[in-house]
Amino acid sequence: MDTAPALFNEPLDNHWMPYTSNRQFREAPRIIVRAEGIHYWNPQGDRLIDSISGLYTTPAGHGRAEIREAVTKQMAELDYAPAFQFGTPGSFRLATELAAMTPGDLNRIFFTSGGSEAVETALKIAINYHRARGEGQRLRLVGREKGYHGTNFGGWSVGGMVKNRQMFGLGLPGVSHIRHTMIPENRFTMGQGEHGGEALADDLQRQIDLYGADTIAACIVEPISGSVGILVPPRGYLERLRAICDRHGILLIFDEVICGFGRLGHPFGAQAFGVTPDIMTMAKAINNGSIPMGAVAVREGVCQTIMDVAAPDAIEFFHGYTYSAHPVACAAAIATLRIYQDEDLFARAQALSPYFLDLVAGMRDLGIVTDTRGYGMLGAFDLAPSGNPGARGFAMMKACFAAGLVIRVAGDTIIIAPAFVAERSDLDQIFTILRRILATV
Repeated sequence: MDTAPALFNEPLDNHWMPYTSNRQFREAPRIIVRAEGIHYWNPQGDRLIDSISGLYTTPAGHGRAEIREAVTKQMAELDYAPAFQFGTPGSFRLATELAAMTPGDLNRIFFTSGGSEAVETALKIAINYHRARGEGQRLRLVGREKGYHGTNFGGWSVGGMVKNRQMFGLGLPGVSHIRHTMIPENRFTMGQGEHGGEALADDLQRQIDLYGADTIAACIVEPISGSVGILVPPRGYLERLRAICDRHGILLIFDEVICGFGRLGHPFGAQAFGVTPDIMTMAKAINNGSIPMGAVAVREGVCQTIMDVAAPDAIEFFHGYTYSAHPVACAAAIATLRIYQDEDLFARAQALSPYFLDLVAGMRDLGIVTDTRGYGMLGAFDLAPSGNPGARGFAMMKACFAAGLVIRVAGDTIIIAPAFVAERSDLDQIFTILRRILATV
């Protein structure tokens, strides 16, 4: 066990924490004070394994000197410049590098401060695009049950996580949802299930039959639904969504905030599944989680349509954020992309995935586990409920932290998403702790 001074003695009352049981947290705080590689440290100097890459954000491991040096250099040269009507060199360089990674002609890049903003931007681009091409009546947006697209109004409206929706009213008008892809026939499947893909995707056609194709601007889905517990699409599902959208002039948006940057063994989920959307969001691992940042990649034709209808010298897209293309965030992202390339981390993730998924699948031998699933370096297993829904998962999270392991829970689902720099022995240690704790909750 490593030792370090107790670094935390701050009062807990004033910080209203996000997605946290704040009252419980104050009774037994879970404080993290340092990170390096695939480990965190608590104030007492105990080392903890990070089994979820930060929050799917840090696949290259924590504390990368290359990113720190790039940020320090950028801060000394240019800490901030206005994003409206002015540009900085790093944003154009980063956009070029991202465009080289994206599939097809998704080569126009719009920067945001994170994933939620990227989703809002994507939805507005879709609506603006149809308006620019003379179909301004296309205002309807189609999301998916169990989808997570951030917590801004547009994002939770198209999202399908119940708790994210039920306390905040009706959401945006003109939003409907297709079914999620978690069906019993595909239980205990690693990779894509064989059942239900095309039939589930045909829900989009039912939306079209009900509302009319000429009212629908876009359909937004995650290639793999991450926040609800790693729901991998069945075979044929994404391909059928693409075909339906093409047939009816609907834009297909992939939310790649979790799947992007090698998590599925490819730059993006679009390449992993061989389906190219019209608009694609990204964030989290864009700069290894070092500074808040997100982006939207847009097909050339979609962007150009919006550009072409504006008068000379006019602003073409009335949208943006104070921290769009923040120069320090861009510097961190450029350094991160170099790490991914120099260390061939996407290929490393692809090579490590079979071993990792075997460990996830092996959890089915525990009676408490009711399903296992995964793809790439994303894995999850469900626990049989005990008491109120989510109680067992929450108990598992607390017990794992005390035992030196940081995990992600969604209700009674345990999610594991290790860093790509992890070794097989690190994965063995993660699952050894999980098995030990499962015997106690």
